[in-house]
Amino acid sequence: MTVMNHLRGILQASPWTLLWRRIQVPRSLPVRSCSLYTCTYRTRNRALIEGGPLEHNYRLKQFHFHWGAIDAWGSEHTVDNKCYPAELHLVHWNAVKFESFEDAALEENGLAVIGVFLKLGKHHKELQKLVDNLPSIKHKDTLVEFGSFDPSCLMPTCPDYWTYSGSLTTPPLSESVIWIIKKQPVEVDHDQLEQFRTLLVTCEGEKEKRMVDNFRPLQPLMNRTVRSSFRHDYVLNIQVKPKPAASQVTP
Repeated sequence: MTVMNHLRGILQASPWTLLWRRIQVPRSLPVRSCSLYTCTYRTRNRALIEGGPLEHNYRLKQFHFHWGAIDAWGSEHTVDNKCYPAELHLVHWNAVKFESFEDAALEENGLAVIGVFLKLGKHHKELQKLVDNLPSIKHKDTLVEFGSFDPSCLMPTCPDYWTYSGSLTTPPLSESVIWIIKKQPVEVDHDQLEQFRTLLVTCEGEKEKRMVDNFRPLQPLMNRTVRSSFRHDYVLNIQVKPKPAASQVTP
């Protein structure tokens, strides 16, 4: 499976094509416990996901990243008001119901996007295979050939996730996406994140402009229901009031 072409297409596209809905993810109690298989090769040259909130198999179309100019922000989603420095999106389409990705993108539940948070930590050996190619696509509209790559190596080991029905934030703005946000981030080191920040939105010979902060500002949840695959006893954004200072009581 050659995915670097898709990666290049997203990384080097004009900035507006990079904007997906950024919704704060509340930790609501699950309607049911369910599992989601990670991306696996089911047939030659195809990666499919199934299970969890998905009624059909969904085929991987492309994957891309969002990141900030600094490590304090960059993710498309937040949890407990926490931002991550980057977020990976693996975009799949329902190849059972639709003839093409373009058709699926226009219909309800036509797409399934897995979101994976990236946090600062140890070096990610598998991600480095992609990072090593970034200097070759530094400028807009450049291309590098990339061999077979299994995207499941970028998935966290923990199966827990949040899910909700949402939309694209680029035309045609279709309410077509089943979002699946993995609870466990994957670790990458600082140097790997910095390589993404060296990419440019300008062509060679033009005044250089870095590709950073390619995420959409946080949007209100509106009336969307967010479910989780795991149970918990806490609620998002409940601020505990500090206990009043003890006062001396005079008899």
